[in-house]
Amino acid sequence: MSHEHHSISAHFAKNVTQAAVRRGLDEAQLLQEAGLSRELLENDEIRITPQQLSSLMQSVWRIADDELLCMASQPSRHGVFSLMAKQVLPSGNLRQLYRRAARFYNLVTPSKQLRFEERNDCARFYLELQQPELDEGNTLVDFLLLLWHRFPSWMIGQKIQLHRVCFTQSKPAHYGEYRLMFPCEVLYDQPHNYLEFDNQVLNAPIIQTQQTLSAYLRRCPLDWFKRQSYYPVYTRKVMDYLEGAEDMAGVNMQLIADQIHTTTRTLRRKLIEEGTSFQELKDSVRRDEAIHYLSQPDLPISQIARKLGFTEAAAFTRAFKHWTGISPSAYRKSK
Repeated sequence: MSHEHHSISAHFAKNVTQAAVRRGLDEAQLLQEAGLSRELLENDEIRITPQQLSSLMQSVWRIADDELLCMASQPSRHGVFSLMAKQVLPSGNLRQLYRRAARFYNLVTPSKQLRFEERNDCARFYLELQQPELDEGNTLVDFLLLLWHRFPSWMIGQKIQLHRVCFTQSKPAHYGEYRLMFPCEVLYDQPHNYLEFDNQVLNAPIIQTQQTLSAYLRRCPLDWFKRQSYYPVYTRKVMDYLEGAEDMAGVNMQLIADQIHTTTRTLRRKLIEEGTSFQELKDSVRRDEAIHYLSQPDLPISQIARKLGFTEAAAFTRAFKHWTGISPSAYRKSK
């Protein structure tokens, strides 16, 4: 199994596509280039791969010439992020990076305003859209706050430990995705959108080079969608074991409890305290692996079922329909 084979709510792809179509882009072309279909995006239970979302966004960037995904009052031309990244690369530390990045975008992109604020005990990075009503579903704000956590973290070679992320929006239907996106408390109905983190990390030096940055920019935005280790302690231990297991059929709670030197009773209690269960975590890993394998058209469904620890394809089909609302074959046909 691989921790890279995770999935993302189709909510984001649906909103990106709808905004692009309102701007006049061809829906069929966008979905074809991303390996998606309208049928997939119409199902609220469906999840997609990071590669599919990344490909969709790259298509919108290129065709619309807008890195703000057709969700802002004025476009930010394709290539502006790369230019900004090269401008902030010589920054001595994280503090200078945030200051320079905010100044850069405030000069070249009037449709949004960035503000870096350093306080006695924390630092904040604010984001304000000139016309937030254009960002239906809060997708642009979600994406930009994710970007301004993950890109600076990569630049200093360590994860910035967030205190909280705040949104002006009310709690959305897709709030469960924030657990995967932001490793911290999430607050809604706030006066501003911002990231808050410990200001001690601001002295961390920039460790990337022109060579590593060039490779990073070629991959964008895929790296921003890769799952980070943002789980509580025991949830993370179970996930690590599940994602590394070669044979899912033989994995049970007793086996993992033995591996982490605790009892099944204690492990069950700890997972409940962290808001989950062993079966939920196992199903989550198998669901994401299934979506990854189904994107490979030459891999038979019966073989996928065996890889995921199901004794027969019918049992896998029932489980997949429970996870996503449709059968594996229907999912594959709708791509």
